[in-house]
Amino acid sequence: MEARVLKSTGSWYMIETLDGEVHGARLRGRLRQLEKKLTNPIAAGDRVVLSSEKDDEGNFAIEDIVPRINYISRKATNLSKEMQLLAANIDTFYLIVTLRLPETHPLFIDRFLVAAESFRIPSVLLFNKTDLYREKDHKRFQEWKTLYESLGYPCFAIQANNPGNLAFLRNHMKGRQVMLGGNSGVGKSSLVNGLDPTLNLRTGEISAVHRQGKHTTTFAEMHKLEFGAYVIDTPGIRSFGLIDLEKEHLSHYFPEFRVRMSACKFNNCMHLKEPGCAVTAAVHSGEIHRQRYDHYVSMLAENDDDPYRRNKHA
Repeated sequence: MEARVLKSTGSWYMIETLDGEVHGARLRGRLRQLEKKLTNPIAAGDRVVLSSEKDDEGNFAIEDIVPRINYISRKATNLSKEMQLLAANIDTFYLIVTLRLPETHPLFIDRFLVAAESFRIPSVLLFNKTDLYREKDHKRFQEWKTLYESLGYPCFAIQANNPGNLAFLRNHMKGRQVMLGGNSGVGKSSLVNGLDPTLNLRTGEISAVHRQGKHTTTFAEMHKLEFGAYVIDTPGIRSFGLIDLEKEHLSHYFPEFRVRMSACKFNNCMHLKEPGCAVTAAVHSGEIHRQRYDHYVSMLAENDDDPYRRNKHA
């Protein structure tokens, strides 16, 4: 019998069977040893295979893990080589952007998109609070929409309290396991509460920016929405930043760089001042947006001593 994991606490799991029933479950001992580099072998969003019978405490046993389409992880501690699995099988990552009150910095957007690319999670940009837009904001939205959709990221203008927008998003999210992100004040919780008022999440509860101090053990939780979608809340990632991303791999997560890299003169080209670089040539010709390239250079310059590199504009 298969089930999806709604919540993981390391040793005990809340699972939902395919018929919608919620139960407790524990892990078979042999599964704990499968991934020795992970502090926890299962996370919210995982699909698992259950035992046919419950134990004396009323819990199922998790017998196996269905292969994942993707996952998010982080180092268990700053000095540890072990990784903590935070969430799995994310169908879509929705980044909520606002052009006013507050203004989302474009570097924030690009950092999120690079992180999502590195985790192999498809991304969608939701431009919220469009009712507050001035004429110049509408113009900027169209410019950003043109840019990001040309890179393969769908963009939608929404209002979190607009019935038509909410109906559109319910249809877009139905049947998916999704994550919502964005900097503080963009309306994440208001949007989720609008999508499903029965959930009644507190402001800031979904994908919020959490403590910036020492690592503490945190576990993601997946909330089921009444129209058939699941929203994953991952407090273990502060602002969904660039986790352990090697600088030589950074260019692979810019789609417009990726399609040109094979034309560079040098295989190890960093796309800075190397001769024969196809990426910088495309920047100079206007085929690659200068701002996106500047953000790439900014990310390259970040401090390697901080493995949990964060966006200063969060």
